[in-house]
Amino acid sequence: MLRHYYISDDLDDLEVIEKELESNGVSTPQIHVLSENDAEVEKHHLHAIESVFKKDVVHSTEVGALVGIVGASLVLLIAYLMDWHTSAVGWVPFGFLAVVVLGFCTWEGGLIGIQIPNYQFKRFQKFLKEGNHVFFVDVDPDQEAVLSSVVEKHPRLQLAGTGEATPTWVVKGQDKFNEFMKTMP
Repeated sequence: MLRHYYISDDLDDLEVIEKELESNGVSTPQIHVLSENDAEVEKHHLHAIESVFKKDVVHSTEVGALVGIVGASLVLLIAYLMDWHTSAVGWVPFGFLAVVVLGFCTWEGGLIGIQIPNYQFKRFQKFLKEGNHVFFVDVDPDQEAVLSSVVEKHPRLQLAGTGEATPTWVVKGQDKFNEFMKTMP
C-alpha cells in the first residue's frame, strides 16, 4: 500500500471525496483526515485520526525500546567482560539491571513521543496551523486509478506527497472487524 497526502481547507469537499472513494471500493479504514479541528471533522462524518496517533508515541516508544536493547546489552556485556558475573551474586543483578534499563528507555521514549507530533505528520504542521486539513488515503496498486479519477474531479485538493501506509493486513483486519460488528444484533 502507498499513502497519498492531500491538503484542503474544505471539509464539505472532503466529505464528498470520501463518499466517492468508498463507493468505488476504497474502504473506510484506508481514508483519514488529520485536522486541528476534530469537532468539525466529526460533524462531517469523516474518519479522523485518533489523538494518540497525532503524537509520536508509538514511533518514539519503538526507538526507546531499541535504545533500551542496546543499553541492556551493554550492561550484560560489561558484566561479562569485567567478570562480575563470576562473583557470589552471579548473573541475577545484572539481568535485573538489564531489564530495568530496557523498561526505562522504552517508557522514556513513549513519554518523549507524547510531547511531539507524529513523525509522519510533522511536515504538515504549518498547514494545520493555518486551518487546513490533511486528507490521506492508503491505496493498493490496483486502487490507484480509482483514487486518481476521484481526485481529478476536485481541483481544490492539493497533492502533498506520498508516504508509508498502514500495512495491508491491518486494513483488512479493520474491514473484517467492521463487517463483524455490523452483523451483531
